[in-house]
Amino acid sequence: MNLNFGGYLQPFEPHWVGTGGIAQTIIGSQLGRNVFSNPPRIRHEFYWDEQAKSILYEIKAEDGNLPVILLAHGMGGCSESGYMKRISKKLWVRGYGVFLINHRGCGPGMGLSPRLWNGGSSDDLAKIIDFVIQRNPGKRLLPIGFSLSGNVLLKYLGENRFVPGKVLGALAVNPPIDLRVASAIISRKWSCAVFNRYYMKLIRNQVVALETKFPDVLSPNINFKTVWDFDVSYTAPAGGYKDVDDYYDRCSSKHYLEGINIPTTILSAEDDPFVPGEIFDQIKKGEGVSRNVTPHGDRRWLDYAVLEWIKKFGESS
Repeated sequence: MNLNFGGYLQPFEPHWVGTGGIAQTIIGSQLGRNVFSNPPRIRHEFYWDEQAKSILYEIKAEDGNLPVILLAHGMGGCSESGYMKRISKKLWVRGYGVFLINHRGCGPGMGLSPRLWNGGSSDDLAKIIDFVIQRNPGKRLLPIGFSLSGNVLLKYLGENRFVPGKVLGALAVNPPIDLRVASAIISRKWSCAVFNRYYMKLIRNQVVALETKFPDVLSPNINFKTVWDFDVSYTAPAGGYKDVDDYYDRCSSKHYLEGINIPTTILSAEDDPFVPGEIFDQIKKGEGVSRNVTPHGDRRWLDYAVLEWIKKFGESS
């Protein structure tokens, strides 16, 4: 089943106060933090090993017949990011059960793991998906990855691993499928300087918590100026890669799209500042992979598109 938005996803007009890809991205990540109160949540401490754990939140379903939704945040984000809180509440009031990931070192889990997650953390995602399925026997699961988690999700689906049959399909929202290109644009393009500073502020918060709890795991030579420099000096060595090129080559999901066998939708905007649209056109995709593109995107479009995808998927399954 190829679940493209096709004829039913309405075109989007960006709000006049925030036109442009960078403005839309920043506004979408911030708005909604205080507008929506959280639904009742169950806190799970997810242990990776004796030293490391992450925090996973569960919102219980009001309708037992609906699929469970797994939301995975982007770089620098967490379960408390605006889009995570907005969308999880909108799903909850519609009866869905929702799980909100906090990757290693993120959000409520800052300082609880001796290393941070990265764009290749598909083993972590696999364990979380297994946990969610075990918590909900007999239920279907729809994982949704935003930004860098979208890349992780696509890698997980296409790297020739076992994907449980309960995973009906997946949605990757604005995934940087070529990590090298996305990192270079964020770090070096003058028009993205404000966004590089924004990301690095979030990453610094995670690093400070990491250094406080695990003072011996950080190299004193870590460079915090750009995302690229951080990947060179921390992400690659901490993740066990030979160098940053090895990290980008092994973890960019563009290499795994052809191996995806379950219905998967890639949702992206033409004005995405970090993921040029032509990258998608140059890559072979599995038969179940479809891409839906909108000229622009902000938080209103994001929420609508995600909810519509879930609704239509439920009708089609």
